[in-house]
Amino acid sequence: MPIPGSGLAKGLAVTLRTMTRKTVTAQYPDVQPELPPRTRGVIGLFEENCTVCMLCARECPDWCIYIDSHKETVPPAAPGGRERSRNVLDRFAIDFSLCMYCGICIEVCPFDALFWSPEFEYAETDIHELTHERDKLREWMWTVPEPPALDPKAEEPKEIAAARKAAEKAAEKAAAEAAAQAAEAQAQAQSQEEQQ
Repeated sequence: MPIPGSGLAKGLAVTLRTMTRKTVTAQYPDVQPELPPRTRGVIGLFEENCTVCMLCARECPDWCIYIDSHKETVPPAAPGGRERSRNVLDRFAIDFSLCMYCGICIEVCPFDALFWSPEFEYAETDIHELTHERDKLREWMWTVPEPPALDPKAEEPKEIAAARKAAEKAAEKAAAEAAAQAAEAQAQAQSQEEQQ
């Protein structure tokens, strides 16, 4: 059977212990807080990777991402090829007054155009100014921390392996072309000497 008033005594004991400790006040505007490295602050946009696929806007549960684009015709890459059309980003905006920071847009982006930035100081006096356009989202992109290092025993990612092989092939091709040009130049020089 609990003793009457024991809960009150425990609460007062906690209060007395707390009163004897030294208080620590974070001087926030003057001293920035130390945040964990992968803090969810705001969303940064790496515009070059965005293909206007609209996945982020479609998957957003709050419908706070606004994207506008237009189509441009791209000339053929090789002679005799056909023209292609591609989407060009005109507007990419996020309304942070609606955003609930769930990160779904970042997870579904297949081209790594959206990233978490640890920036958190973007308060405004008017709620309408919390809709940030792509220029502001681009500024936040440069505050995104580096991803954690891969496990040293991990397999090389397929993309990096493919890019490395393509670079090696291109270097071999360039070296072969340079050797062929050098041989041709040497042959021309010999033929000119023989003609003289």
